[in-house]
Amino acid sequence: MTNKEKIIAYVENYAPIAQKEMNSYGIPASITLAQGILESGMGFGRLAVEGNNHFGIKCHRDWNGKRIYHDDDKKGECFRVYKDPEISFRDHSLFLSERSRYAFLFDIKISEYKAWAKGLKKAGYATDPKYPEKLISLIERFDLTRFDKKNTMASKKKKKSKIQMVHTVIKGDTLYSVSKKYNVSIESIVKLNEIEDQTIYLGQSLTIPNP
Repeated sequence: MTNKEKIIAYVENYAPIAQKEMNSYGIPASITLAQGILESGMGFGRLAVEGNNHFGIKCHRDWNGKRIYHDDDKKGECFRVYKDPEISFRDHSLFLSERSRYAFLFDIKISEYKAWAKGLKKAGYATDPKYPEKLISLIERFDLTRFDKKNTMASKKKKKSKIQMVHTVIKGDTLYSVSKKYNVSIESIVKLNEIEDQTIYLGQSLTIPNP
């Protein structure tokens, strides 16, 4: 399988999820896909294969979930592990939308992928000085901007998302407050996430059942 074939396969697999995230959070699907391709080694990198981590997101202080250790800027750095790649895509959206250093990106139009690529580097997402150029090159070579039109994928066969919402537990959250926020029962959250003793922890990713 050539790199080109790997990238085409990656785009086919994850474009619907990238579009869903764009419609929910305002991050261009083209940017999300290009970052995913680059950070995950086209889905074949160790972090993606062993940790379902497609965006190279490190543990940071607020992460209490599973971890994997991998050499990056330093030796043996801590990276987040997810239950499946879809949760990694949601955590990428939350990572950008909930951190103040990325706030200025959301003033940039979805169509301005070059400004987004440069902005990610400016905000410190990656240390590689050529990071923006690499993202832009992927977007242009594989025409990823075609996914930046809202709902074009969703209207095909009206897949009205069987993709479930994911909630990252923040300080003050309880099962009761999460259930009320999404209008679902506590029992359904506990069952879907296999929660023991009705205990949730800071940084945990909870899959929210469809109402």
